[in-house]
Amino acid sequence: MFSIRTDLAVEARELYKDGHAGEIPGVSIDEKEEDGIKVVKVSILNDEGAKAMGKPIGDYITIEAPDLRYRDIELEDKVAQKLADVIKEISNVNVNIKTLVIGLGNWNVTPDALGPKVIENIVVTRHLKELAPLQFGDNICSVSAMAPGVLGITGIETAEIVKSIVDKIKPDLVITIDALASRRIERLATTIQISNTGISPGSGIGNKRSAINMESLGVPVVAVGVPTVVDAATIANDAIDHLESTLIKNTTSNSPLYNVLKNMDKEDKYALIKEVLSPDENLIVTPKEIDLLIKNISSILSRGINLALQPNLTVDEMNQLVH
Repeated sequence: MFSIRTDLAVEARELYKDGHAGEIPGVSIDEKEEDGIKVVKVSILNDEGAKAMGKPIGDYITIEAPDLRYRDIELEDKVAQKLADVIKEISNVNVNIKTLVIGLGNWNVTPDALGPKVIENIVVTRHLKELAPLQFGDNICSVSAMAPGVLGITGIETAEIVKSIVDKIKPDLVITIDALASRRIERLATTIQISNTGISPGSGIGNKRSAINMESLGVPVVAVGVPTVVDAATIANDAIDHLESTLIKNTTSNSPLYNVLKNMDKEDKYALIKEVLSPDENLIVTPKEIDLLIKNISSILSRGINLALQPNLTVDEMNQLVH
């Protein structure tokens, strides 16, 4: 059967509500909107909610700002600050903890290079705290960062690399950054999801690797992700649904076309999509300007993470410390 791929909890909720009346059992929703930024908090409270959503129990906070595509500098600053606020809300971030920031993904594939690009502008201070404690004192939080690459490059599971580093340096918190899959083109590079449940790299495109979470690492994990791709099958499915609803509205009940569309079930749709996409049924779509979108959104993410982890530093001081 055809299944719509998405990493976003807010979209999993939308998919559930398409086929059910009322809210999802075991899931609470809180929505706020201010200055062109919509924040949706989806909290999965129990096993019933986790089963319905297909995601682990925990909090999933989505920051949506559609105008990010238009390079609004003021909006970018607001989104970065909102990201910092959310990270502090769902984690135990403070100046005394040690944080490891992990940029997941393949730096050789632009839509998957979000994590490594964010790492380039993270303020790393672990070495400064250890080598020059008198100079920096309690003014900075201990932060280390790395981009471990992917299995196809290293031959090592990403989770194994992260676990070995965690065992060695013993951070109090791990923050992961990864590219996600969405079901909506308009959400690409304009939506940020932050969760306290960890992440399974590659799950949105059907290439699920070992999970990076509290259970596997032994420390809290905050996952930050931005959708950069959409499954072509999802686009085709949405196009068929839109065509179906439009034609049904404008076709008389006696029309053969009306009866065909009305009686088309999910299996028929799946067969049609499979035929159109054959031989590449796993086609993944990304915008043609993805290189610019990755550059812009990675800058916003790094600023937000830096603001959350280094509250005592000014922006100029952070820029001086960026490696």
